[in-house]
Amino acid sequence: MQSQEGRQEREIIDFSVVIPAYNEQEVLRESYRRLKAVMDGVEGTYELLFVDDGSRDATRAILRELAAEDPHVRFIGFSRNFGHQAAITAGVDASAGRAVVVIDADLQDPPELIPKMIEKWREGYEVVYGKRLKRAGETWFKKTTAALFYRFLRSMASQDIPTDAGDFRLLDRRIVRILLENVNERCRYMRGLVAWMGFRQTYVEYDRDARFAGQTHYPLKKMVRLAMDAITAFTMPLKIATWMGFCLSALSFLYLLVNIGLKLFTDITQPGWTSLIAVSLFFNGVILVMLGLMGEYIARIIEEVKGRPLYLVAETGNLKDRSFRDNGDLVRGDGRMPA
Repeated sequence: MQSQEGRQEREIIDFSVVIPAYNEQEVLRESYRRLKAVMDGVEGTYELLFVDDGSRDATRAILRELAAEDPHVRFIGFSRNFGHQAAITAGVDASAGRAVVVIDADLQDPPELIPKMIEKWREGYEVVYGKRLKRAGETWFKKTTAALFYRFLRSMASQDIPTDAGDFRLLDRRIVRILLENVNERCRYMRGLVAWMGFRQTYVEYDRDARFAGQTHYPLKKMVRLAMDAITAFTMPLKIATWMGFCLSALSFLYLLVNIGLKLFTDITQPGWTSLIAVSLFFNGVILVMLGLMGEYIARIIEEVKGRPLYLVAETGNLKDRSFRDNGDLVRGDGRMPA
């Protein structure tokens, strides 16, 4: 956690734009150009805070150049790839804005929508998220599974989780402070956390563009992992497993009574084992699914108990007054992590 001293030293500005980036060398300069053009037109001071999530291409080198050319550009460089949610967390942790905007570097979410978010924030809303109307450049499979997943997740959660909304959003400083000081879980689903916090929330609608350049760095494997993090962020699946167990047990008991009745009062017999094998396989499959689900929860408990840092910072740029969650003593000021 950040020290009290670190929080007092931090100069508060009007707006922080947090931009997670992983292997985005082909789009990074264009992303910077559009973000700078938008923020130059907004009344107030700002910073563009890029988070390099352990990129293997020239992303880090480009960020060093941008930070040297423009004092508005700050960056955090991870020691390795810790994942998109960790990158967002690091950027929010290190931000200094009274309002913090999170937007990916791939330009699928339009920077030109930020002024509308700021307008909503100035009206008194503490969370303003972008709601997608259309999703260009994505396959039918991804659009369909995403739509079904968001609605399934909303049905499981005890709070209202927005559908068709990603991590593109504006957070008031009050939200950022709560995330930094009171939320310590390791397996993070930031959209769910922000929805769980409540406060005044609204949205702005937009059509999502295709990637400006390059290929997606969020393949099916990572999407499945994010989906599991989202689902296991709530206890509803465990309750569903319990009720499913009761229902299946009741059906099994009824099936047993029916077969006993047929045996005692009719001449109908049950030849062969096909039905028994089918029922057995079905129940065994359900049991294995439930055990797997419980295993996912246990794995997350282990991660929480270990208490390892969410991320490790190896390098920073233009962040002389910032410290970071969990490893603030290792990185203070610009430069590389000391040996």
